[in-house]
Amino acid sequence: MTCVCLSVSGVCGCCGPLRPRYKRLVDNIFPEDPKDGLSKSDMEKLTFYAVSAPEKLDRIGAYLAERLSRDVVRHRYGNVVIAMEALDQLLMACHSQSIKPFVESFLHMVAKLLESREPDLQVLGTNSFVKFANIEEDTPSYHRRYDFFVSQFSAMCHSMHEEPETRSRIRVAGIRGLQGVVRKTVNDELQAIIWEPQHMDKLIPSMLFNMQDEPDPDHQEDPVVLAESCFRELLGRAVHYTRTHSQPHTYSHTYSLTHSLWGAQHSHHVIQQVLNHLDTHGRNTPRVRAGIVQVLLETVAIAAKGSVGPTVLEVFNTLLKHLRISVDLELGEGPRRASAASASSGRFKESEERIVQNAIIQTIGFFGGNLPDYQRAEVMMFIMGKIPVYGTPCHSMDTVRIGHQGTKRIQTMLLSSLIMVTSGFKSKTMVAALPPPFLEPLFSISLMEDSELRQLVLEILHNIIDRHDNRAKLRGIRIIPNVAALKFKREKISKQDVAFMKKHGQQLYRHIYLGSKEEDNVHKNYELLFTTLAVLTIELTNEEVVIDLIRLAIALQDMALANEESMPMVIRCGIMALVAAYLNFLSQMIANPSFCQHVNKVVELRSLDAPHLLPEHIFKDKCPLPDSLDKEDRSLYFQTLDIAECLAGPTYSVDRLSISYVPQVTDEDRLTRRKSVVDTISLQVDILPNNLPDQSQLAEEITFETLKKAIDTTGLEEQEREKRRQVIEKFQKAPFEEIAAHCESKANMLHDRLAQIFELTIRRPPPSPSGVVSVSAGHPQHQSVPVYEMKFPDLCVY
Repeated sequence: MTCVCLSVSGVCGCCGPLRPRYKRLVDNIFPEDPKDGLSKSDMEKLTFYAVSAPEKLDRIGAYLAERLSRDVVRHRYGNVVIAMEALDQLLMACHSQSIKPFVESFLHMVAKLLESREPDLQVLGTNSFVKFANIEEDTPSYHRRYDFFVSQFSAMCHSMHEEPETRSRIRVAGIRGLQGVVRKTVNDELQAIIWEPQHMDKLIPSMLFNMQDEPDPDHQEDPVVLAESCFRELLGRAVHYTRTHSQPHTYSHTYSLTHSLWGAQHSHHVIQQVLNHLDTHGRNTPRVRAGIVQVLLETVAIAAKGSVGPTVLEVFNTLLKHLRISVDLELGEGPRRASAASASSGRFKESEERIVQNAIIQTIGFFGGNLPDYQRAEVMMFIMGKIPVYGTPCHSMDTVRIGHQGTKRIQTMLLSSLIMVTSGFKSKTMVAALPPPFLEPLFSISLMEDSELRQLVLEILHNIIDRHDNRAKLRGIRIIPNVAALKFKREKISKQDVAFMKKHGQQLYRHIYLGSKEEDNVHKNYELLFTTLAVLTIELTNEEVVIDLIRLAIALQDMALANEESMPMVIRCGIMALVAAYLNFLSQMIANPSFCQHVNKVVELRSLDAPHLLPEHIFKDKCPLPDSLDKEDRSLYFQTLDIAECLAGPTYSVDRLSISYVPQVTDEDRLTRRKSVVDTISLQVDILPNNLPDQSQLAEEITFETLKKAIDTTGLEEQEREKRRQVIEKFQKAPFEEIAAHCESKANMLHDRLAQIFELTIRRPPPSPSGVVSVSAGHPQHQSVPVYEMKFPDLCVY
């Protein structure tokens, strides 16, 4: 009887109590020799038991954690690997409600491994955590926190292990761990705490710390590449969370105002961190700086979708500062590149700095292009204010120090960024899109003697004026056979735009006129000039503007024929081709059959007798050029009288066509093409007496004929009468705006002359009666006062 009881009760004095089944199943997965690895068959039994009895999961986890802790202390790392592998398989197999206590045991074991000083154990724990992060749990966790893991993985990202290979492994593990934390928390509705500033202060610097180094192509998992990928994912998930949660679920209203979601505050935090990082590494290698700028591009791409507030100005100021630094570094290599030994390294340095500069411009343009229109207009003004003009004061950079080459480089890059910012910009009125503080410096740049800069200016104008995206239909400069077939989108010009053309139209015509005759013009310049005239015609013309544009075209033709400035033949023919292409376009746009017939007649005759005057021929690579243009053959040119007859009627004021268009000189010439007073003085000094010709050679022989010519003033009187007649006719028939521009230009010229006189006076002031005597180092010194500040007696003042 006793034996039966012992058998049934399962208790034997000599054997001791039997172990629970889950412990026996756990013990069986560990082989006698850890090198044999996890026992596959015994692991299948344990998994089946856990799935069949999920209430035992917490005990299984606790027992595995106990064994793992004991093995870590005893340095039995083989058994540690087996325990973690078993935990991973159990996590993947079980998805019941009872998994929550098991997860706590699992995270406790991962924390034990991360706290270990052994890199292999830290990497092992990270791998298990990443697998856990990818598991979607059936129910959210109400009490689980990941503060420890954020801190521990961030510390691993900053590992300074003495062995580079091990250091890289630990950093990669830290980045992957942080990536796992983000993925796990953003997918859990109750884990919004990850977006709190104390966690962002660890996450963001950890990413940026690893992104500052050069990528290593020899490593399959490089910390630099992985950190950049994780940072982009972090930003993307943050924006998604902001869009789907207008307010935090677990914080009080006061805390929400202080630490609100990403869109309002965290984007500022990230941008500020990246900007600070860029400042810290402002003199680092080009690739490091370009990488940081690229991260900033990704950041502002998200921030620009919402309200970014004062960050806009800070971003642009920082980027422009580093643009100047990059140009300085590139041009500063000049003396070193002068030697033959370092020529190749200089070119490599230049190409690397170009990478930085292009990244900065791309960021500026992308940021501005994604802003709302009202903010984009402010950004356009901001960038325009930063574009330097060589030799003039500029608050953003010293143009004299960086020289012509550096100034042009910065001008080109900033104008390129303006093209990106203005792309897609749709303003209802030109007054808002092209205010004088923006338009005037833009026109000043268009007068610079550099074809590339002029091209960029015209492209900016196209982006702003072409509000219906008609440019693509033009397909370059050509004689368009059927303009109506292109189906341009257009609207009737508004009153605001009519006022804009009355005020600024003369400026537009003037810059087209002056830009057409530049000797460094190439095919693209004339193509862009034609596009400018075409979009002006589509967007901003009424009957008055049509007459102005015809006068401009005829003036261009007359300029090419007269050739008073000795332009090259290819430029003269290019102007002729531009006029032909535009008048063909204009005549069809206003749908005047007689005008179209006149244009077609000239074009047909040119195709037979002077193909070099048409765009299809002159802009070919090997177009034969004539020695001179035949001025006598009137049929090859557009005639003002014929056009006036075509447009006769009540619609157009054709009497204005008889007034030749003449551009007026303004302040913009003084800014862009002026010769300084110092240059003029130096030129005068260079003329030495011994270089002058003999005075006897200058004496003219006085004869009866010369005396007769001197006395006869009939020809002079005839010229004077003709000049007065032209002036009277101009003031009677010319538009008020043109007369005002003419008078203003004379006033500006007078102002410029006075300014030059005052400048000379200030630089070389004579002794002044009102001068002040001061004593310096024991010697009296006279401090002269400029003439215009002198006090004269009343009787001496006229």
